[in-house]
Formats: sequence, structure tokens, C-alpha cells
Amino acid sequence: MTKSLVVKLFWGSIIGLVAGLVLMGITFALAISNDIFIMSGPDVTGVKSGVLPWTLLGLMGLAMLLLLFAAVVHFVAWIGAVLNTAQLPDKTWFVVLLVVGLLGLVFIATVAYVIAGPDGVKAKEEANAPPQAGGAPQQMPPSTFTGPNQQVGSSTSGHPDQF
Repeated sequence: MTKSLVVKLFWGSIIGLVAGLVLMGITFALAISNDIFIMSGPDVTGVKSGVLPWTLLGLMGLAMLLLLFAAVVHFVAWIGAVLNTAQLPDKTWFVVLLVVGLLGLVFIATVAYVIAGPDGVKAKEEANAPPQAGGAPQQMPPSTFTGPNQQVGSSTSGHPDQF
């Protein structure tokens, strides 16, 4: 998985998270303001029947599914980042992403990778690429030709009348 795909998955999960939270907040606020919950002190003991309560509860269910989907996509992005950095010759990024993610800080690990992480797929492709034909350009030695009557490597002192 390339870094660009990990970044796209990360931003997609963030958009899904924000959309799910906004939808959940709006529907919950509408449910509270329209008194669709039957309360017994601080406990919800039931739901009033009608079109609006069931519509709002359906939208809350949709928001929860959206939040779950965003969490799964974010987890896939973290796994992609870990697998991508496993291909690098230096395993520092791999170890850091793996340990931080296993400690429960998957979001922080993925954010760090998106901001500053290397692309292991590109590094692997560059390492496996065949050498360029001709290699590096060769430098020419400096020319010792100074005039029309002198040849390269001649032992003359530079006077035109000497042979």
C-alpha cells in the first residue's frame, strides 16, 4: 500500500468521523428537544411512538454505522502505514508505528505517518530499479592544448618558433 493511499484513507476516515459526529449530534439534539425519550429520572425507559422519533432513531443508527465505518477505515490506514514502513531498510518508523498503535494510540501513530512518514513502496522500487544505462556522466580531464602549434603532451616551452 502506497503512502498516498494511506493518506487518502486517513482523510476519508476523518471526514467520516466528522460527518458521523455531526449527524449524531443533530439527531440527538432534535430527539431531546422534541421529548421523544420517556425518562425516569436520569434513565431512558422508553421511546415515544411516531414518525419523528423513529426517523431520528434511524438517523442515529446511520450515524453510528458511519462512525464504525470511519473507525475501520482508520484502522486499515494504520495497518497500511505499518506494512509500508516494514519495507524500509531502516526499521525505526516500523517499530514506532507498531508500538504506538499497539498501545492504543492508533490515531497519533497514523497522524505522525501522514505528516512525516516515508513511503516504503517507493524506497523498495528505487532499491530494486536497474542501474541507468551509461551510469553517471564522466568528467573529461582538462585540456592541455594551448595554441595552434602545440600538441597535447609536447615538451615545448610554448614558444612558436621552437620545434
